[in-house]
Amino acid sequence: MKPFFALSLCLLCVITSSAQNVSAALQKAVQKLESDPQMQQAMLSVYVADAATGKAVFTHNSSVGMAPASTQKLITSATAYALLGRDFRYRTQFALIKNGAANTLAIQPSGDPTLGSWRWKSTAEAAVVQRIATAVRNSGAGQLANIMVYHKGWNEEAIPGGWTWEDMGNYYGAGAYGLNWRENQYDVLLQSGNAVGDAVQVAGTVPKLYDFSLQSQVRSAAKGTGDRTLIYLPVMSREGVIRGTIPVGEQQFKVSGAMPNPMHQFTETLSEALRNTAQLPAEPALVLEEGLPAGNVLHEELSPSLDSIIYWFNQKSINLYGEALLKTIALQKGKKASTEDAVTVVKDFWKAQSIPQTELNIADGSGLSPANRVTTRAQVAVLLFAKKQAWYPGFFASLPVYNGMKMKSGTIGGVKGFAGYHTAKSGTTYAFSILINNYNGAASGIVQKMYAVLNELK
Repeated sequence: MKPFFALSLCLLCVITSSAQNVSAALQKAVQKLESDPQMQQAMLSVYVADAATGKAVFTHNSSVGMAPASTQKLITSATAYALLGRDFRYRTQFALIKNGAANTLAIQPSGDPTLGSWRWKSTAEAAVVQRIATAVRNSGAGQLANIMVYHKGWNEEAIPGGWTWEDMGNYYGAGAYGLNWRENQYDVLLQSGNAVGDAVQVAGTVPKLYDFSLQSQVRSAAKGTGDRTLIYLPVMSREGVIRGTIPVGEQQFKVSGAMPNPMHQFTETLSEALRNTAQLPAEPALVLEEGLPAGNVLHEELSPSLDSIIYWFNQKSINLYGEALLKTIALQKGKKASTEDAVTVVKDFWKAQSIPQTELNIADGSGLSPANRVTTRAQVAVLLFAKKQAWYPGFFASLPVYNGMKMKSGTIGGVKGFAGYHTAKSGTTYAFSILINNYNGAASGIVQKMYAVLNELK
């Protein structure tokens, strides 16, 4: 036993010495970053833990609430896995309510953010519409009197509090409704002039938008300047404006926007498909704050599994998915599908996992709101919790790779962050979070300086 004890003691000393070396290296790298000119008015927070033991390896301002930007998606992802389950699927039901010759197609939405998405073959716009139209035709309903969307449980306010007007009209600022369609996104095609300063015209949209117009105040700029546009759109409005610049000489320059009314877009798209089967509804669709009445459920659209949804949520940082998942968590817990109720559920869950609610001052599920305040210590606690769960492989697989490390990035105005895992050459796996608020200068510059800190974990 004595040789074994001696060997164990030796290994413990090596591990302890390695942790001390990493801690010292991180301290030196953090001091260098904080002395950088880009950090003159900024706040830096860092927390690194041994993912196997949970023991802190390095901390710096780790109890300070910071705007996390999209690194907050890790919290939403882990909460969704824990409370919904990795096999969870959204179910959107279509029922036929018969009333003599006046039959109604009734829709019970589920908040599914993947309905009509191009990311899966099964959810593609054309495939979904064809399946529904076929089910209606096979039902023998004849011409429909109307389409009704039963919206019970879903808050009318699709946009979380704190989002900025500059974000809300653009694709990444799409709100989460009870009925989402095509990720609530459309593309506007712009045609620029041949000289700098020329007016830019709207050449069309993909898909065709119903009862909505977009006024262009965009101007032509020099070649190579790229997309410098923003779409401004009041929620549920029928008119928006796009401002900024695109390069000269463009015939179909694509800019992506947020649909002003995805429920209307979906029902009009479906009505057009039903027109081809002589089953066109006689009246425009109605949205009712009621639950689906008793009727013959003739079709159900199933979303991909949560595992698959969270993969794209984190890989492509889709804000809509975060807001939809957040509201779904609340609904599944018997509350209203509102951001406010959902935040309470999330904070209560993590409180039960020993994360103080004061360290999770969240305002949305995606991190787009600048009002969010989360500590790096809390983010790492979530990462450590996730690593112990059966669903961890899917969670880990959803993380993008930056700087050779599996981690989620986050970016909003003046905010940059990274959080995730990395296994060092020594074999130690670390869970980490690094957030900077209010840096100055180019984001590309601060990113490389943050990488220099994280490289000490390699």
